[in-house]
Amino acid sequence: MPELPEVEVVRAGLAPAAVGATITAVSVFDERALTRHTAGAADFVQRLEGRAFTAAMRRGKFLWLPLDDDGESALIAHLGMSGQLLLRGPDAPSERHERVRLGIEHPVHGELAVVFADQRTFGSLAVDALVEHGPSRVPTQVAHIARDPMDPFFDVDAFRRALARRHSAVKRVLLDQGVVSGIGNIYADESLWAARIHPETPADRLSTPAVHRLLTEVRTVLAKALAEGGTSFDAQYVNVNGQAGYFAHSLNAYGRGGEPCPRCGGAIRRVSFMNRSSHFCPTCQRRR
Repeated sequence: MPELPEVEVVRAGLAPAAVGATITAVSVFDERALTRHTAGAADFVQRLEGRAFTAAMRRGKFLWLPLDDDGESALIAHLGMSGQLLLRGPDAPSERHERVRLGIEHPVHGELAVVFADQRTFGSLAVDALVEHGPSRVPTQVAHIARDPMDPFFDVDAFRRALARRHSAVKRVLLDQGVVSGIGNIYADESLWAARIHPETPADRLSTPAVHRLLTEVRTVLAKALAEGGTSFDAQYVNVNGQAGYFAHSLNAYGRGGEPCPRCGGAIRRVSFMNRSSHFCPTCQRRR
């Protein structure tokens, strides 16, 4: 599933072409792509056509494009397992698994198409109301999501207190979107490896220096993944131009079960975790 770096790469790619552009046409080819827009396809089209995008925002794995209706609503996207937002020419042929297409006209870049393609149909688009949430306005579907570590308003002390209140394994807490958003399975494994913390360590047993070390590594891992375009293991995650990220080549723990640890040479262990897998080095990530 796309995580924070992948979604941020898509947001940053959309922004120059979408912000300031007017939506000239909306075509819905598969209403399964609108599961988050409960009013249906006709309402979705009516609320978008003729409007303009004013910004491109993200929190965790959600991204949204506020509309020029006095800040009342936004087009929100969740990519799910295989969703893609692609920029194409106005007359570009249909993409494989194309579900929704928005024709837009930008004052500088001219006519373009924003295509939502989704092989497994777990992703969704919607027009959602914006509500006050701290110093910013977010869609109602995002209001329950905590800020992510790359957010300038991320509260480090609140994060530390949240860990201190939980006896659950620290990796489980890192994946709790109510505590911190956007990390996901891949980057949790990589951050815990970098911080030398066993994923099953109870969160409330981490010292304050350990929490700060972990948060530093989370931010370092996410920043490196952003710089490398995210992590692509197959053709399902791509940026707006259809290009894959290459952070998979920089992974130290995730997906390397049985391989030598790049730090100590011990074997990386893979174990089942929440219907997924955890990867860690039992030698240098000892459970205290």
